[in-house]
Amino acid sequence: MSRYVALFTGQGSQFAGMGRALASSSPEARAVFEEAEAVLPGILGLCFEGPEERLVLTENTQPCVLAVDIAAYRAFGREPAIAAGHSLGEYAALVAAESLEFATALRLVRKRARAMQEAVPAGRGGMVVLRKVGLEEARKLAAGIGSGVCDLANLNAPGQIVLSGEAAAMDEVVERLGPRKALRLPVSVPFHSSLLAEAGQAFARELDATEFADPAFPIVCNVDARPLSKAAEIREALKRQFAGSVLWQESIEVLCRDGFEDFVEFGPKPTLSRMATQIARALGVEIRSRAVCGPEDLGVPAEG
Repeated sequence: MSRYVALFTGQGSQFAGMGRALASSSPEARAVFEEAEAVLPGILGLCFEGPEERLVLTENTQPCVLAVDIAAYRAFGREPAIAAGHSLGEYAALVAAESLEFATALRLVRKRARAMQEAVPAGRGGMVVLRKVGLEEARKLAAGIGSGVCDLANLNAPGQIVLSGEAAAMDEVVERLGPRKALRLPVSVPFHSSLLAEAGQAFARELDATEFADPAFPIVCNVDARPLSKAAEIREALKRQFAGSVLWQESIEVLCRDGFEDFVEFGPKPTLSRMATQIARALGVEIRSRAVCGPEDLGVPAEG
């Protein structure tokens, strides 16, 4: 397990009650939540109790998911050889690698979330997940949308691509493909689209003011799908990540081709570990992939 890959879940995996069983069973996890609560009061209650309507607000979701990611990782207690995180999860990967202080990351992702939420007026943006649509087909589709900005946001796995942009453009995508192949996501922010470019330039100043250290192990960055080992290049990649595409499938392919076979996901619920298995299978590669989300994943019975 010393050469395992750590994967860190991003936004969309949250639910009211996440992390509660983990905190009750692991002192390391509990310490993470206590630190998070000291930095951003109220975060512990949002994770453990909700309510759902407050937890799903982007400015709450992002620091809450970050806290759960790190709590699961520290409860696991073994350092990986390399790591990757999906969008928000990249910040958790950097905390795990000691490139970012946990407290610093919590404050930073809350600012990131607010910048994203405020970049586009409510109702003006959206996202659509494409089902069983190949990359070239998705690119042609996005290029042919005439009712507004339509960008490739997340290239997650074979047949799973997410488009992002103006609401009218997302409606056009669904009209063209039909609901079986295109599904509107319940979000109002067009994450990882060019509509966030201006907000990303402003957030870049926050990143410039943030201290990063060289990571203890490499981090495969979202925007280039390549491992980074220097603080300066990590900061620059995060600047481009704000409005750039998440190259998740390519990131996992790089790791598989480099010979990694053990993948462990940390977060509220499994999403990335399943994608990793799917991506590896498409490559004709056998991997072992699992998730650490609660005490049962650590072989520890939940208390109470």
